[in-house]
Amino acid sequence: MSLKYATVPAAARAAPKPFAISVPDEQLEELQTLLKLSKLAPPTYEGSQDDGRLGVSTKWLTAARDEWKKLDWRATEREINEFPQFTYEIEGLTIHFVALFSEKQDAKPIVFLHGWPGSFLEFLPMLSLFREKYNPRNLPYHLVVPSLPGYTFSSGPPVDRDFFSTDAARIVNQLMLNLGFGTGYVVQGGDVGSKIGRVIGAKYESCKAVHLNFLGRVNPPQGDVKYSAVEQEGLKRAEWFFTYGTAYYLSHATHPSTVSHILSTSPVALLAWIGEKFLDWPDKRHPIPLQTILKEVTLYWLTETFPRSIYTYRESYPTPPVPYVQSPELHIHKPLGFSYYPQEIMPAPKSWVESTGNLVFWKEHTKGGHFAALECPETMAEDIVEFVEQVWP
Repeated sequence: MSLKYATVPAAARAAPKPFAISVPDEQLEELQTLLKLSKLAPPTYEGSQDDGRLGVSTKWLTAARDEWKKLDWRATEREINEFPQFTYEIEGLTIHFVALFSEKQDAKPIVFLHGWPGSFLEFLPMLSLFREKYNPRNLPYHLVVPSLPGYTFSSGPPVDRDFFSTDAARIVNQLMLNLGFGTGYVVQGGDVGSKIGRVIGAKYESCKAVHLNFLGRVNPPQGDVKYSAVEQEGLKRAEWFFTYGTAYYLSHATHPSTVSHILSTSPVALLAWIGEKFLDWPDKRHPIPLQTILKEVTLYWLTETFPRSIYTYRESYPTPPVPYVQSPELHIHKPLGFSYYPQEIMPAPKSWVESTGNLVFWKEHTKGGHFAALECPETMAEDIVEFVEQVWP
């Protein structure tokens, strides 16, 4: 099938290999068998709390499992395969990416980086908006969405040595160089993608600007700092997350092998672990549909993503005295843009973001949470366009 937006720029150093998703029938049959055989916990007080304050409720998990049995993965494959996909071999790893390539000579390259437990799927609704508004001849941007090393259809990280965010950043930068964007590109990221995007912006000359929607832990400024009403509410949200929402983080950081083995034995266990985040981390006024959650979890299960994707958590534990976002070597001297979503898990006041880079663009939104591109594709698209048009030479 010939896809629009699939013409690789003429300046590309190497031709990527076209890719399409086609999961073997045997894997889908195995998933269905495991869903039928998977047990749930016996009735408990904790499992009966439908508000989620003690974790995923039995009611939600039971209903989600039943819906999962009916999910048509082949239809999902067809939806995804309507977007051009490619792979590169970089440093011995297969790196998968989705892209909308423009035919304009002066199109501006932007690379979007997802986090955990997300994937390239987060950005497809936003790419659809660009696809609807433009055609390949007048699209002002090259839009590139990699699967980070270890996620979905990207292989790695290597099993014979350690692997860090700096390694992932180097590989993403090389992907952009391979595509011919060595003269300049913009990086956008949230969650883990914000960390890797920060490394790219600080260390690689080809990256000309950085846009983020997640900051991470910082040491707040000392003294009498005044925060707006919106920022004060955001700090309450962050306090909730630090008090009740970090158990998963400690498990990923301290016992990643153990939790990986546990969640690789049962799709329902994986659904509970990941589903909880898709329930707690978005703006609950606008919840993410169950079908969307199931597609993400199915992708994780079929590609065995979970055990390969949590390597970045070990880097930040034990907690260093100076958070990485405030380390001098990762200060972003290039133009930095930031989109503030009020239901992010750790909303960052503007003054905190300013302490980490050359903040030239700030947009505060009234709705949206941790999965901003998935929850609010329109505002994310608007922000990145406004930012790129402001900072592009």
